[in-house]
Amino acid sequence: MPKINPNGTRFITLSNGYHLWTQTQGTGDIQLLCLHGGPGGTNEVFENFAERLAPYHVRVSRYDQLGSFYSDQPDFNDPANREQFFNIEYYVDEVEEVRQQLGLDHFFLLGQSWGGVLDIEYALKYGEHLAGVILSSMIDNLDEYITSVNQIRESMFSADEISYMHTVESQHNFSDAHYQELVAQLGEEYLHHAADPQPRHLISTMATPVYNYFQGDNEFVMVGALKDWDRRGYIQQINVPMYLTFGGHETMPLGAASRMAAEAQHALLHVTPHAGHGQMLDNPDDYFAGLGEYLTDVHTGRFND
Repeated sequence: MPKINPNGTRFITLSNGYHLWTQTQGTGDIQLLCLHGGPGGTNEVFENFAERLAPYHVRVSRYDQLGSFYSDQPDFNDPANREQFFNIEYYVDEVEEVRQQLGLDHFFLLGQSWGGVLDIEYALKYGEHLAGVILSSMIDNLDEYITSVNQIRESMFSADEISYMHTVESQHNFSDAHYQELVAQLGEEYLHHAADPQPRHLISTMATPVYNYFQGDNEFVMVGALKDWDRRGYIQQINVPMYLTFGGHETMPLGAASRMAAEAQHALLHVTPHAGHGQMLDNPDDYFAGLGEYLTDVHTGRFND
């Protein structure tokens, strides 16, 4: 058998036969596995995590979930594939397979947005493998998020614009050009709050079938399967140190984040100033300083001292 460098880029083969793109970078005793958002997003938001966390001696692993960008793309028009893969349980068990194949244990798991859903579910099912949990812009239910994002809409747009959006949504005419412009304003203001341009591609990298099934058509229209996800009352069952990090100007309600921090056994809440839902892009200096300090404190036994 050829010896594979534990760092670098490689594809792993799951027990279902599909392949996932993975990459591990950095050195140190602290192991961090990152779960991207979406659903159907990509690993790329974590591209510089190993570099930014190098002063804290963190080894960072990331991957594209099944159906996303560099990883295999099942035919989601096939009902059998939809039944097998379009559920949270599949993606949680996928995290466990990735952990095993990358040789991680007593590791930190960071979930960004949708990745935070998987983070919570993984901690409840496979918590014995974790050193800590990082929820990056994700709360423990979708009800409070839906309320928050629609309150943002009410504050951003005029009564006529809101009426227009509701009409488009009732007609399922989501490709309407003006409607798309209004939705894009939400993204520029709350998903990515910084003035600097965000990473761009020449083509769409979103796994649209995955996003549409779990989320819906956009951030305002939460009609997908994920809308009923609710783990309120379960956070206190997670017995490893938790780090809850949110942007100060984002779509997730900070009130819910404060509640979670109070309910958890061992938790620290951090709000990244001048940042939206993509905190690590909007204000990286603050984001990585807080994350690095948390990882170091837990690793050295100083957390919550």
